[in-house]
Amino acid sequence: MKIGVLAVQGAFIEHEKAMQKLGIECIEIRQKKDLELIDGIILPGGESTVQGKLLRELDMLEEIRARINQGLPVLATCAGLILLAQNIENDAARHIATLPVTVKRNAYGRQLGSFVAKGCVGAIKEFPLTFIRAPYITETFSDVEVLSVVDSKIVGVRYKNQLGLAFHPEMTEDLRVHELFLNIVQENLKSQRMVS
Repeated sequence: MKIGVLAVQGAFIEHEKAMQKLGIECIEIRQKKDLELIDGIILPGGESTVQGKLLRELDMLEEIRARINQGLPVLATCAGLILLAQNIENDAARHIATLPVTVKRNAYGRQLGSFVAKGCVGAIKEFPLTFIRAPYITETFSDVEVLSVVDSKIVGVRYKNQLGLAFHPEMTEDLRVHELFLNIVQENLKSQRMVS
């Protein structure tokens, strides 16, 4: 199993460390050819507008979208959630747009709007949720499963092979969310083997 971590901008190192702690090989995605050998991808926090622009300049946006639509598992945190969202409130921009949700950018305000809460992520209980200039989800469509709600705001969802989180699971020692993502990757690999 090999996980790609988008490494064009943002907080990708912490995700790599989480994968290493779990004994999983990971590579940094910096150019299109890096996408060829991965079984899952992590879209980290950072600045979604800059990440979207770089993905277009590096000719990776369409390829990532196609791979996700074909079933490539993805874990998207904070800015990564904005990249995945089909709609961004008060913003005409669309990036990867594979996740049928509407997000509100910087919904909790600037850096001072950062905070930590304890909450559920699906079946995972008492998980430390770290929010840094975070978005939240204002609307979900299709068969999107809500995993996390804080102060009546949706902050975590799953849709098929996609995990979209407004918080930063990589900023904690708790690896259960990364394990959840790896389970999705494993399920996907198993179903691919059964098909072939």
